[in-house]
Amino acid sequence: MPRRFRLPRLPRPGPNRGWLYRSAWWVARAFIWFVTISLGLVLLFKWVPVPVTATMVMDPNGFEKDWTPLSRIDRNMVAAVIAGEDGKFCSHNGFDIDAIEKAYERNQKGKRIRGGSTISQQTAKNVFLWQGGGYFRKGLEAWFTVLIENIWGKRRIMEVYLNVAETGLGTYGVEAGAQRYYKHSAAKLSRIEAARIAAALPSPKKREVVSPAGFTRRHGNAIAARSSVVKTSDYDECVYE
Repeated sequence: MPRRFRLPRLPRPGPNRGWLYRSAWWVARAFIWFVTISLGLVLLFKWVPVPVTATMVMDPNGFEKDWTPLSRIDRNMVAAVIAGEDGKFCSHNGFDIDAIEKAYERNQKGKRIRGGSTISQQTAKNVFLWQGGGYFRKGLEAWFTVLIENIWGKRRIMEVYLNVAETGLGTYGVEAGAQRYYKHSAAKLSRIEAARIAAALPSPKKREVVSPAGFTRRHGNAIAARSSVVKTSDYDECVYE
């Protein structure tokens, strides 16, 4: 008979043990359960489509999504999110230290708050955690980022990101976004269409994708120009190798 997997068992603290020992026992037990469950979820979603996220469930507008394999998402979309969100996606290990330092310096000067999150970090947050800040959530985000970088790999991270990222009011994933804004599938996104979806990603509830104006339009045009460089310079090679 095959042996069943069981979590390591910690000796239960006896009644004569002090409160410090008992507290440490419960903390250690909770830690083992957390590591086991988080590893199990990451391994599961390496192969299984993510069915729903906390952000979707908590969205007051409801949510619409349509999981689509990366093979059926136009390469223009991949290039656009790399150009707009994470230019070093294929060269970092999940964290862009330079971007984090620049964001910290900018925020310390009291300028518009900006993050230095990579696509890997955003994927970890979107799939396993909740929106919002705080050091505790950031710590969990870092943990899950390390896991998906080492277990999923870049292609799977990109595939999941493009399926769970919020692309509009109650709209998640680029397939649902493409259908909403352009009335066709994500497999046929032009360079400018993909760039405009990518331009709206940081604030999808406020930024217009169709006929954008002002900053969103300029940002979309800049992403479209940079996405050509992404493709010709193979900055997306880790996704397609």
